[in-house]
Amino acid sequence: MQLKTLLLGSAVASIGGMAAAQDMTFVSWGGAYQASQQKAYVEPYLADHPDMSITWDESSAEAVAKLRAMNEAGNITWDLVDVVAADAIRLCDEGLAMEIDFDEMLAEGDDGTSAEDDFGDLLVSDCFIPQIVYSTTAAYRPDLLPEGAPAPESICAMFDTETYPGKRALEQRPINNMEWALLCDGVAKEDIYDVLETEEGQDQAFAKLDTIKDDIIWWSAAAEPPQLLADGEIVMGSSYNGRWFSAIEEQDQPFEMLWDAQVFDLDGWIIPAGLPEERLEPVLDFVRFATDTQRLADQAAYISYGPARQSSAPLVGDHAELGIPMGPHMPTAPENSQNVFVYNYTWWADYRDDLDAKFQAWLAQ
Repeated sequence: MQLKTLLLGSAVASIGGMAAAQDMTFVSWGGAYQASQQKAYVEPYLADHPDMSITWDESSAEAVAKLRAMNEAGNITWDLVDVVAADAIRLCDEGLAMEIDFDEMLAEGDDGTSAEDDFGDLLVSDCFIPQIVYSTTAAYRPDLLPEGAPAPESICAMFDTETYPGKRALEQRPINNMEWALLCDGVAKEDIYDVLETEEGQDQAFAKLDTIKDDIIWWSAAAEPPQLLADGEIVMGSSYNGRWFSAIEEQDQPFEMLWDAQVFDLDGWIIPAGLPEERLEPVLDFVRFATDTQRLADQAAYISYGPARQSSAPLVGDHAELGIPMGPHMPTAPENSQNVFVYNYTWWADYRDDLDAKFQAWLAQ
């Protein structure tokens, strides 16, 4: 995982003495998550670096396609990109993300633990710098359930339009939906990806999704399902657990979380490959700052995602503005993680392009 010598040296040094102003473009997801990055990382960093400026591009959902296009055109305009783990693996495999020397480029833990040991198994790619553990989960409106209907306890309520009539929101991509479809069609959790690897398994997943296709409102931005639920346009929907937290705790929406079969996943940074040294230098300085023990814990004060460093977990405290303890709202909290589905990012890195095409064809039918 060592970088070539020409990338080391000044690229790892602090930029405190840089004379010229520097603009950087960061890519993220918008909404509550990007706001948590702004508050925990960007604002304190810029306070110490008044000669810097950082602009956000909310294109993480299209990061792979856009970086491919930028590389083809020979014009990389992004400096740091927030992606899920599976996309980081794809970008690394394609040579579009820079390999990271974790112990050289990231700060050690506040307890002296090396970065590589502190991040541990979450270093799923040589190019991936983990930030958070999050989950895709569901929420519903109790007041929109039919009179006498029991509160949903299983993700399979998403497929039960008889007991829970009405529209439901799902993300417009195969990930999570294919797994939930097979799970609710009787496939054991441990067999999901073996089944999904086959044509027959993919057909089975699409057939299960067919049973609710007419009742689905598809979303592409994670802020959409909470708004749809608030407006009464859906009875239940999927989104990221931090988006539901924001709606319930910060906006006082009358939602209930459905943690069953929440899909654990990782999110973090990649640095586009091929940045010139004068652009790479400040990016590495920011990454070192933003991934230390305290900074990762600080992000958890604004959104209910677990920090990726082991040394950060004990520092997670109360919400920065509401003052409520954040621990019970994390996807890893014992009461929330009794039936977790662990997303296989390596599998999806291999099959994503193929299943994206099949999923779009299915949507068009």
